[in-house]
Amino acid sequence: MEAEKFSYDNKIVRNFAYATVIWGVTGMLVGLIAALQLAFPDFFNDYLGFKYVSFGRIRPLHTNAVIFAFVGNGIFTGVYYSLQRLLKTRMWSDKLSYVHFWGWQLIILSAVLTLPFGITTSKEYAELEWPIDIAIALMWVVWGWNMFATILARRVKHLYVAIWFFIATFVTVAMLHIFNSFELPVSFLKSYSWYAGVQDALVQWWYGHNAVAFFLTTPYLGLMYYFVPKAANRPVYSYRLSIIHFWALIFLYIWAGPHHLLYSTLPDWAQSLGVVFSVMLIAPSWGGMLNGLLTLRGVWDKVRDDVMLKFMVVALTAYGMSTFEGPMLSLKNVNVISHFTDWTIAHVHIGGLGWNGMFTFGMLYWLFPKLYRTELYSKKMANQHFWIATLGILLYAVPMYIAGFMQGLMWQDFNPDGTLQNADFLKTVTQLKPYYYLRSLGGTLYLGGAILMFYNLVKTAKSGSLLKDEAAEAIVTKDLHLHEKGEYWHKVIERKPVQFMILSLVVVAIGGIVEIIPTMIVESNVPKIASVKPYTPLELEGRDIYIREGCYNCHSQLVRPLRFETARYGEYSKSGEFVYDHPFQWGSKRTGPDLAREGGNTKIRKSNFWHYQHLMAPKDVSPGSIMPAYTWLRDDALDISLLEKKIKAMQTLGVPYAKGYHLKARADLKKQAHVIAEDIVQTTPKQALVGINQKALIQDIEQKEIVAVIAYLQRLGVDITVTSKK
Repeated sequence: MEAEKFSYDNKIVRNFAYATVIWGVTGMLVGLIAALQLAFPDFFNDYLGFKYVSFGRIRPLHTNAVIFAFVGNGIFTGVYYSLQRLLKTRMWSDKLSYVHFWGWQLIILSAVLTLPFGITTSKEYAELEWPIDIAIALMWVVWGWNMFATILARRVKHLYVAIWFFIATFVTVAMLHIFNSFELPVSFLKSYSWYAGVQDALVQWWYGHNAVAFFLTTPYLGLMYYFVPKAANRPVYSYRLSIIHFWALIFLYIWAGPHHLLYSTLPDWAQSLGVVFSVMLIAPSWGGMLNGLLTLRGVWDKVRDDVMLKFMVVALTAYGMSTFEGPMLSLKNVNVISHFTDWTIAHVHIGGLGWNGMFTFGMLYWLFPKLYRTELYSKKMANQHFWIATLGILLYAVPMYIAGFMQGLMWQDFNPDGTLQNADFLKTVTQLKPYYYLRSLGGTLYLGGAILMFYNLVKTAKSGSLLKDEAAEAIVTKDLHLHEKGEYWHKVIERKPVQFMILSLVVVAIGGIVEIIPTMIVESNVPKIASVKPYTPLELEGRDIYIREGCYNCHSQLVRPLRFETARYGEYSKSGEFVYDHPFQWGSKRTGPDLAREGGNTKIRKSNFWHYQHLMAPKDVSPGSIMPAYTWLRDDALDISLLEKKIKAMQTLGVPYAKGYHLKARADLKKQAHVIAEDIVQTTPKQALVGINQKALIQDIEQKEIVAVIAYLQRLGVDITVTSKK
């Protein structure tokens, strides 16, 4: 039978590869700046601080740039290269490939142009506003359409294991993104989450945990199954293990999201399901890791000399560490120490820097010589990069583990008389500064290694020429769907990509359906509390500013039912408190103290003037603080042009404002703003008001954003006081 001749499209691989490196360096640089802001707050927050690069605004920019720009482009680099070769065919449509490429880059650029300006939904890993969410969905469909059309046009019968993971990635990320992104638009760049409180938290972490699973893990496992055997020139260790690995992983992973919400107000049954399935995840995760490492059996001498394989071994080891640690962190007795601390930061960076980063570096070092038909410009430089990056990971992660242990244990310390040993939260912050210095050093090394790689790859490209259309030939397999006698059962479904996709969708949807739907429709899962009322217009505007500034990145709003938490913050949180919170604000990290009882706890309630001073000069009010000053809140006028639309949107979402309330909301806002501004001026030390027209000062302050933020902070916890019996 005569072989058909065709060509592979390497231009699209080249484009995504360059985007991977450029966005990777950019995202890491933003992350380093954020780390330096915590390590050297006096310099970076005060002398160089201005609102567009404040920590709360650039932290989500860092996560989005690293996840969707660096890793995302890395995924597409590997998929476009491997898919064509595994299927023995060119991508179905070059035009769709390039629409996908440029569309994805524009989405990333839109994140750069919105997040620093405070345009955010505040939902972790899903901060981008609704028009960008729609664009993401469209580009994802473009990629999936092109991928499936290519699969259907293949010249081989069976689908190799790598493609299973690509298919699962496509269908699951689409499902997660769509359901988590249900929002009610208020304007072109402002929306409110369709879900509220506990339900919003569950949907968010169903998405958030599985964004890690199906964006940072499954596509990279697919790439592992292609590139490790290719680089080692050996077949994958166990085909049958890969089958078990795939189906067990995609079924179990989707259930694990609630382990991010342990000790929260999420129903106990949902928390327990999250824990059980998280522990079970160890088996398929380690099965995949071992399948990759054992593929290298007998070629360990080659690993010593092949820089790509070195990166792969460290990547797989980091994957194994992360996927052992994740289930461990889901155990309640461990989670009580780790949650809200830097331990979590260490954990996610072992995955991000170790698994995704090192794998991507190794893949790029393997690809560029093949794309450009030349030798790698400098193997010595690549080896230097390997050791710099490995040292950078260690210097980043180890200090963060220590800092996390310290935080978790210091928060729990009691004196013999039963009082908190570190009642002042600031004591637990100042002890961490040496570890923040080391984290910054580790990040600097890792970024330096990436820049070194960029130089090496550019020089490699210049020394060769891109093989834009790589000639290939293959004998077409006839009767792609024909069943062979005695054939292993899994090979039957492998030949049917559409059915394979549908089966994958069913497998991953089961967990979400079981956990989310009862929480949505069974009222007893989220009991209401009569004393909880909607936010006033001023408080609603203040909450939006709080979200804009990214305060949720450092402050949680959830008091867990634990003795050391209630002793520090007051009454533990109830699910009914959050029924009007669109979106929820529980947070995932406490760089600063919890704020759930900031206004309602009479033991720690602070005056309006204290909040005013603290927002303007936090390091003067709380010596040793690493919080940035928010001076622009005092300078910028409060924009209430969307207030009526916001009230109407909240009514649509079920918040019980009186009918027609939007017509009087503006008057109520101004009235409350005046009361707060007047209180601030009246409690200001008299010597600071010498020669100042107090009436004019009140009129000025009441029109600024700072008043709205103070109103919101003073509202937190008021509906449920520490003496409440409800």
